[in-house]
Amino acid sequence: MFMADIAGVRVLYTGDYSREEDCHLCAAEIPQFSLYFNSEKMAKTIRRLAEKTLEVGESVSGLLVKKAFTCQIMALDDLHVFSQLSTENISQRITIAYNGAFGVLKHRLKQIFESVESLPDEESEGPAFRVHERLTVKYESEKHISLHWRSDPISDMVSDPVIISILLILILITSYC
Repeated sequence: MFMADIAGVRVLYTGDYSREEDCHLCAAEIPQFSLYFNSEKMAKTIRRLAEKTLEVGESVSGLLVKKAFTCQIMALDDLHVFSQLSTENISQRITIAYNGAFGVLKHRLKQIFESVESLPDEESEGPAFRVHERLTVKYESEKHISLHWRSDPISDMVSDPVIISILLILILITSYC
């Protein structure tokens, strides 16, 4: 169905693709109608977020779920109650064969990153340092170092150049030997 302007007359065309002749209605026969939409959106807080009464202007932080034209805001911990989805934290660890000096690695990473801080020995069981408060580099033995981080986009982005730097240092060490 569509509106056509034929010889100055507006006509509503209703073609049904059958062998019967098409039906044309003049514009005067088309009933007038209007659609009104409420542009306000309302979201209800549920479960843990609904336990606290909010004041006017106070913000709420949670997960927005749209279902059947309704919006609900829930705490991330409540997601498993309303769906079959679950949330997990992934800790990543990579161990790299590294026979270079641990201080050289720290020095090179300080040249690349703004924040490289040593960790106390009692916290890390040996020499270790943290890059951008996200990635921990530990000296495991004379032949191994390990990297530890919680997986998220920023930490993964920090870990990539650290791993590449370690591999480049290994390439330089082996090329001089």
